[in-house]
Amino acid sequence: MPKLKSNKGAHKRFKRTGKGGFKHRAANRAHINTKMTTKRKRHLRGMDQVAKADVPSLNQQLPFA
Repeated sequence: MPKLKSNKGAHKRFKRTGKGGFKHRAANRAHINTKMTTKRKRHLRGMDQVAKADVPSLNQQLPFA
């Protein structure tokens, strides 16, 4: 049987939570932030939870995470 491999792109972007879900960095923070209000940038600062419907896909991509 072939080796199971993690998807390296997903591995860099998602971390597993304690209950088996995933968290990811909020989008729209890469560049062109000067036009954003401070409030908007502050609310995008933390980590977001991945939607429940997307978790099975991530489980397949990250079998060892």
